[in-house]
Amino acid sequence: MNTETRGTPKASLLTRLGLDRFSALYLWGAFMIVFGLWKTDTFISSATFKLTLGENVPIGLLALAFLIPLATNSFDLSIGAMCSLSLVIATFLQNDAERSFNLPGGVTALIAVLVCSCVGFLSGFVVVKLRVNSFIATLGVSQLVTAIVLKVSDNRQITSAYSDTYLQWGRREVLGLPILFIYFMIIAVILWFILEHTPAGRYLFATGGNVDAARLAGVRTDRMIWGSLVASATLAGVAGILLSAKIGFFSSATGPGYLFPAIAAVFFGASQLSRRPNVWGTVLALYALAFGIKGLQLVVGAGSFWVEPLFQGTTLIIAVALASQQGVARIRRKRAA
Repeated sequence: MNTETRGTPKASLLTRLGLDRFSALYLWGAFMIVFGLWKTDTFISSATFKLTLGENVPIGLLALAFLIPLATNSFDLSIGAMCSLSLVIATFLQNDAERSFNLPGGVTALIAVLVCSCVGFLSGFVVVKLRVNSFIATLGVSQLVTAIVLKVSDNRQITSAYSDTYLQWGRREVLGLPILFIYFMIIAVILWFILEHTPAGRYLFATGGNVDAARLAGVRTDRMIWGSLVASATLAGVAGILLSAKIGFFSSATGPGYLFPAIAAVFFGASQLSRRPNVWGTVLALYALAFGIKGLQLVVGAGSFWVEPLFQGTTLIIAVALASQQGVARIRRKRAA
């Protein structure tokens, strides 16, 4: 055996099976087998599939919203509060008849999303112009938004706000699938195309990879970061609108509760496929986790309220650990070469 052959590292079995890039897919398959055998009547049913696909759409949209600034190595921790802001604005404008707004549902939805975009613009200003770390800036903005939400809603649940016509946009099915899932897939395809096949996407990832090098190469990095935060807030606003059409009421606890599972899906998804933050890895991780949680909830039964945070917290730790180990392994291979 010559020296060149001996010096070439042999791919491990796990690498040949694709576990380093498709672990979420293997995990999803394992969940389907285990819980399918354990809870055949309830887990393997069209009702469970439709419920799981539909109820995770707001989380998925927030995950995609978080993904956009993450491509520039920035963080938007205000997406949960932004979803809640969009939901309360749409609900407030359609609910309070005594104020005689009488605005169509489409107009209220547009207003809600535009308000979120403006807040995203504010976040971008704080990060880019005031040079505040994005983690701190968006965390502070999320608290400001939460204060506005509590003031507008008077810290109470708002019900019976929407017309039946408006709710049909979020509750009907198309080809046997929840229409919210169809919306989600359309948005995912658009975002995937932008990030992977347009100059804007390349500039975003270049900014996140090395902001100084990207700037020297002519990329307007400040504009990329600022724009990514505006896009993130806008998409979070869209999540709030789709949520309003699905549940038909406002609760101040709704949006912020989606933040952690969205982040868990993004970081788990970053270890999948291209092994960097990407749309389809995020979607794959989202539903792998969602079906695992649904299976555990069916097994545990009525006392399953603790299952979701336990599962998501454990997954996030494992995902980040795996990503770190993969990064270390790549560095070692480069040094060995």
